[in-house]
Parts: sequence; C-alpha cells; structure tokens
Amino acid sequence: MVNLHSLAQKGLLPARIAVVVASRECKGVERAKELNLPVHIVPFGQMPDLESYSSRITAILLQARVDLVVMAGFLSMWRISTEYEGRVMNIHPALLPSFGGKGMFGHRVHEAVLAAGCKVSGCTVHFVNNNYDEGPIIVQRCVEVLKNDTPDTLADRVFEQECQAYPEAIRLFAAGRLRIDGRVVHRLD
Repeated sequence: MVNLHSLAQKGLLPARIAVVVASRECKGVERAKELNLPVHIVPFGQMPDLESYSSRITAILLQARVDLVVMAGFLSMWRISTEYEGRVMNIHPALLPSFGGKGMFGHRVHEAVLAAGCKVSGCTVHFVNNNYDEGPIIVQRCVEVLKNDTPDTLADRVFEQECQAYPEAIRLFAAGRLRIDGRVVHRLD
C-alpha cells in the first residue's frame, strides 16, 4: 500500500487510494493513518455471516467510488459482488497455482517453497474470484531460490518483485489493456 501510494503521489501510477478497508487493526492500518488515508475496519467476527460482511465492504467501496480494489494482506474471505467482478486484484508471494489457497500467506508460503526444494519462487498478481488464490493470473515475477535461503531472505527478494509487479498490473488495468477470458488474462496492445 505504501509503495502504491508513493508511486501515485509521484505521478508514476495512474491511481489514487480512495479508501483502505481492513478486517482488523494491523500495520497496514497504522501506515494508512500515517498517510492520512481514509480507513474502515470491518471485523469479520463481529458480523452475523459472510454475506453481511461482504455487503458491508462492498457498500464502503461503492460509497468511495472505487474502480479497482487492490488487496494487499487482506486475509478474510470477502464474497465479491457482481459490481466488482473483474475489478479486484490480489498479490500472492508465490508463483500460483503453487503454494496458494486458504491458510497460505506470508512466511507459511516461503517455508513451503523451501521445504519443497523449489529452485524458483516469486509473486503473482491475479484477479480475485470467490475462491482463495484461484483467479486469473495477470503478472508473475520470478526469483531464484538460493542454497542458503531462509523464509526471511526469500521473502525479502519476493517482496522486491511484488513492488514492481503490482504497479505493472494496475497500469495495465488503468490503460484498459487486460481482458479476462475464463481463467486466462490477455494483455491487449
């Protein structure tokens, strides 16, 4: 979020952060407040069910007139409404479809990559559907898995690529250069 905000402020990303939605207090909320961004916390556990939770988030986004939802560390399930189909992106710290799904986030992903003996890892920006990490892939970036990597060292290199991949995907979306065809995203020239 901080990277995207910084790029937008410098005119290097055709976007602005209209609202930040979180399911709980976290570093992202602290950083958003430091940047004077509007923040809404919608705790999943305080809502009666997934539909109420999802409706509340959608209402906040619609009120803020959000064109593209960019998830960054949002771990709760949000059922995407028809208004936002094809307009929600997420970034995952692995090369999907490997090492994705419910419960696969943060260091868990990097630990799994190392335990599997992978020679490469990376990040994936994908459109979000209503299943964890199964949406069509927009951008992927690779990093080599080094012999002495730890989850921390691998995470650092993957994060460097995330800071490039997410803005790339947002720029493509803003320029109207993405077309979803089932599970495949085509880049238009």
